[in-house]
Amino acid sequence: MSATPTSLDPRIIARGREFFTSISGESPSVFNKGWWTGKVMDWAMKNEDFKVQMFRFVDVLPCLNTSESLSRHIEEYFAGEDSNIPDVLKWGATKTKFGGGLVAKVLHKTIRSNIESMARQFIIGQEAKEAVKGIKKLRKDGFAFVLDLLGEATVSEVESDAYREGYMEVLDAIHKELDKWKPLDGGEGDLDWGNAPKVNVAVKPSAFYSQSKPVDFEGTVDGMVRSIEPVYKKVMEMGGFMCIDMEQLKYKEATVELYKRLRLKYPDYPYLGIVFQAYLKSVDEDVRLLVEWAREVNLPISIRLVKGAYWDYETVLAKQNDWPVPVWTHKPESDMAHERVARYILENHDICHFACASHNIRTISAVMENAAELKVPEDRYEFQVLYGMAEPVRKGLKNVAKRVRLYCPYGDLLPGMAYLVRRLLENTANESFLKQTFADEADRDRLLENPQETLRRQLEGKCRVEPEHTEGLPRFRNYPPVDFTVPAERAAYPASMARLRAAMGKQVPLFINGKDVTTDDTLDSYNPADPGEILGTVCQAGVAEVDAAVEAAREAYFAWRDVPPEERAQALLKAAAYLKANVHDLAALQVLEVGKQWDQAQADVGEAIDFLEYYAREMIRLGKPRRMGRAPGEMSHLFYQGKGVAAVIAPWNFPMAISVGMVSAAIVCGNPVVYKPAGSSSCVGRALVDMWKAAGLPDGVFNYCPGRGSVMGDHLVDHPDVALIAFTGSMEVGLRIQERAAVAQPGQQHCKRVIAEMGGKNATIIDDDADLDEAVLGVLYSAFGFQGQKCSACSRVIVLDAVYDRFVGRLTQAAKSIKLGPAENPANYMGPVVDKAAQENVLRYVKIAEEEGRVLVKRSVSDDVKATGGCYVPLTIVENITKEHRIAQEEVFGPVLAVMRAKDMDEAIDIANSTRFALTGAVYSRSPHHLEQVYRDFRVGNLYLNKHSVGALVERHAFGGFKMSGVGSKSGGPDYLLQFMDPRLVCENTMRRGFAPIEEGDDWLS
Repeated sequence: MSATPTSLDPRIIARGREFFTSISGESPSVFNKGWWTGKVMDWAMKNEDFKVQMFRFVDVLPCLNTSESLSRHIEEYFAGEDSNIPDVLKWGATKTKFGGGLVAKVLHKTIRSNIESMARQFIIGQEAKEAVKGIKKLRKDGFAFVLDLLGEATVSEVESDAYREGYMEVLDAIHKELDKWKPLDGGEGDLDWGNAPKVNVAVKPSAFYSQSKPVDFEGTVDGMVRSIEPVYKKVMEMGGFMCIDMEQLKYKEATVELYKRLRLKYPDYPYLGIVFQAYLKSVDEDVRLLVEWAREVNLPISIRLVKGAYWDYETVLAKQNDWPVPVWTHKPESDMAHERVARYILENHDICHFACASHNIRTISAVMENAAELKVPEDRYEFQVLYGMAEPVRKGLKNVAKRVRLYCPYGDLLPGMAYLVRRLLENTANESFLKQTFADEADRDRLLENPQETLRRQLEGKCRVEPEHTEGLPRFRNYPPVDFTVPAERAAYPASMARLRAAMGKQVPLFINGKDVTTDDTLDSYNPADPGEILGTVCQAGVAEVDAAVEAAREAYFAWRDVPPEERAQALLKAAAYLKANVHDLAALQVLEVGKQWDQAQADVGEAIDFLEYYAREMIRLGKPRRMGRAPGEMSHLFYQGKGVAAVIAPWNFPMAISVGMVSAAIVCGNPVVYKPAGSSSCVGRALVDMWKAAGLPDGVFNYCPGRGSVMGDHLVDHPDVALIAFTGSMEVGLRIQERAAVAQPGQQHCKRVIAEMGGKNATIIDDDADLDEAVLGVLYSAFGFQGQKCSACSRVIVLDAVYDRFVGRLTQAAKSIKLGPAENPANYMGPVVDKAAQENVLRYVKIAEEEGRVLVKRSVSDDVKATGGCYVPLTIVENITKEHRIAQEEVFGPVLAVMRAKDMDEAIDIANSTRFALTGAVYSRSPHHLEQVYRDFRVGNLYLNKHSVGALVERHAFGGFKMSGVGSKSGGPDYLLQFMDPRLVCENTMRRGFAPIEEGDDWLS
């Protein structure tokens, strides 16, 4: 798309100056320091720390239902020494504890009243009647409206249905008044300005369908259409207009498809619009493709172009996941995109109506001048501004353009606070046009200059940041999680599963000393969703094969130990390259063999890649001899060598990640490996053979020995030539390994090192001020993602009294809304457990849970799915559980969640710490004091604050627990490799006949 012609710039600037002159002396009420809102904005713009605390306080306020809780939070957020804190907050933070209940109640009323008045400034009404009254006033003043029901996060279909009914309610209320409204500006018939429906609503698609997710594209679009269509029919019945809002990037593709399907289904009704966001780098192509589609199907369309409201979210998410940042990183780039795309839409005005949504006078002036130059009829475009903001701009627009529509949020203040915080952030951002214009009083010519020039000035003199390196390698970065908004990623899984199915069912041999080895004893590995589908017939190692593998590893040890650390690290990097090249096939294999959902299967392969990349760098770091001390005349070096043969006994729940993590740690440290994968995931385990072949490992360094634990497990652990054992699995097996490893066998020449990651009984605490939107979804994912078969899964949720009913009600409805069935169907949230043995074990604990507690949810798959004979168990949630119950103490390893009640945070922490495990935990709270308290007192290996307890990332979340959850240091952390090596120190006296060479770093007297 072409930018605005530079020849238009003088006219744009001239029009902008006229606009500024017409609103001279006026200021938006949001900056009026005579109002509490204006004062808060002023304080926030002057003090970044106060701004963060204030907006967080505003966010939590609706949850503070008592004077005591409000007083406590004021103290926690504002009891600092900062002199810039407003007097009412500073006084409240320090005096309420001394003033008793009366002071607290007065303060409670004052603070709540002021902040609710802030919210009401941006929200046209909390109830339908109030909203209609506000709309009537706007229309009386000559402004049209677009109504948006607040509330973006729906965690269940019950909430989605309620959200839809909220629209129906307000539309019914408007319908009763509609005939009384005269068209604006003397419009003919029943249309404002002669061309626009009087009723206009905006809808957020994801709120209408709680199960929206990019991986299930078709299911998401179908769900959105099904839920939104009744609202659209009501709008059409009223002769109104509906605009489909654009939300986070992950919903963009589904939103565009939703628009197309509704437009095609009702081709004779033109009043349907869609929003595009100028801050997205893809906006040019997005708009172009929709306009081209409109011409292909010969249907008029309408586009509302905004700058975008989720910039921080999209940027942080991309940075966290190491995805390309999808938004422009400099505000002038968004302004340039808006002008560029606006001109393109105006050039296509014959088929596309344009709504320019902006408070930026430069942007508005550019649209008007482009429209004039292109001779666009006035009825083909309009302007939109936000209710409660930029009053001077909307008045000025009404004078020059007439067609001005206010975007009016409506609904409860609880979801309204999230909207309020976004508006406050927008208005206090340094690059906010309104802030620069009305608060900073910036130079008007600078505000009106071409954004290309603004960008040039901003980039002038900025130095390019060179990427960091570690020992010649780029700094470690986690492998990016899969982004299912990319169609190719969604298409890759069915293709990979089809390839796997075409080749599966073959015999899977052992791999010992560089050669495949077959045995008469075999075990079928089957699809847990359909046990009749055999992925492979896996040869099982017996005692003889174990002896051969250990002997091969022992013979390889001395040569491999002495390979330079840098070369051993290179083998890991080559292995990582192999995994990256085969990521979809390896992930799809997990979908079929262990029933892992697509995203989590790919995350498992990604974690394996991370282990390889991270441990390679760690070995290079640790592989350099380190000088100890600085005394002259002496050279003392500490260095490490591999311990010997490593037995790696891996679990099935992270069959690639944990296997590769333990195996690669042993190998990079100089220890050849005898690897025993779990029986349920031996086909995934065999993939390690191909990986290490690609890495060029010498024969004997890696040996693949699946086998029955009852036949060869003890023999492998007891073998006198095994120097160390790395194990991940149950507590019972882990303790047995430690016990047997402690016994010296005949001929054994070393003390065996055991590194054991074992079980967990992980708890999530829900504070009384928790963000329940986040908490419900976090607990749901932690408890039922991959069927609760993660050592880090949440199996206990401890809820404070004050929020118990609300949280439990929303959680149970959310659990009733998710879909159950085979993992290969991306619509399904929960699939089968890994095998028949796991199924029997979980069913036993479901019975215990039913006996000990009160069942809140017990959901099974449909009869059609049951008929496949898959290893399904019911999703189960029980309450009335105390810390003495078995279901609160024993690891289940399945989708069984115990809900427990606590009167306060002290009791919640006591309950959380009351098991013999200490692996992971999570806390959802917006209380700074409580977050500090759990940081100190919730004693687990990995604690997550305001996020779920699963999905640890290498380096960032080095993983492992203590107590009965394991022995050894954290995997994916800086100490992990040390467990696989023996430290050595060599000290040389360098002084000869009283002469000592001077070494760099020697301590000499000056």
